[in-house]
Amino acid sequence: MNRLPTAHSAPSPHTPPVGTLLRDWRQRRRLSQLDLALDTEVSARHLSFIETGRATPSRDMLLRLAERLDIPLRERNTMLMAAGHAPAYAERTLADPSMASAQRAVSLILQGHMPYPAIAVDSHWTLLQANPIAQALMGSVDPSLLQGPVNVLRASLHPKGFAPNIVNGADWRAHLLARLHQQIEASGDPVLSALLEELREYPVPAQEADTQQHSQDDDLGGVAVPLRLRTPFGLLSFISTTTVFGSPVDITLSELALETFFPADEATQQALQSLAATL
Repeated sequence: MNRLPTAHSAPSPHTPPVGTLLRDWRQRRRLSQLDLALDTEVSARHLSFIETGRATPSRDMLLRLAERLDIPLRERNTMLMAAGHAPAYAERTLADPSMASAQRAVSLILQGHMPYPAIAVDSHWTLLQANPIAQALMGSVDPSLLQGPVNVLRASLHPKGFAPNIVNGADWRAHLLARLHQQIEASGDPVLSALLEELREYPVPAQEADTQQHSQDDDLGGVAVPLRLRTPFGLLSFISTTTVFGSPVDITLSELALETFFPADEATQQALQSLAATL
């Protein structure tokens, strides 16, 4: 179903005024009122009036400001409703018939990435889909972490998750926490902030001293932090990439990311090819 609030929808009683929202996003992007006004061809005086509540912005003006500030689509709807306008962006599940093309694209990428692991996650790192190789690797995660919505960062760093089997655990943990912190800086998402606090409470895994590990990490030329994972299929080493949809106008699609993992060495490549042949 197309989940789009109607024009008569009211913002939550806890939603700040539109001017406050706009100021917060401008400051988050480290722009002055004059900078934003010049970039969007809006009077600096009028922008000041909007932020202080002395003027109500038009729908078109808010969308122009939101585009320049790179505000997530979900938060753009919040700003529009706070100003008394109808939201602009729909939110559909991937199962919605209108999302068939996107669903097909996700499946093609995940299956096409075989025999290497690939997953699809939402903006809160909730697992949406995983290809067979990724599912096989999750066999080492305690079932309690796989009940209900699965958070892949929690599964990665929790003591009952992948953490005990990550050879370069301290480095990988620092990498994930830094990435999550950057995401929070960009989005201001309180759910992610709470997740970050939870993950920071987990014990820091031991970093195994391994000459071979350092040699292989050096082979990457310092361009990426590898994930070195001890599994029933051998010691696997990965580098990862993230894919997002270009120019999405649906909230679900804008918050979708595909995490694909590539073998960082020949041994990993061979092990995954052998594993894929058994699935």
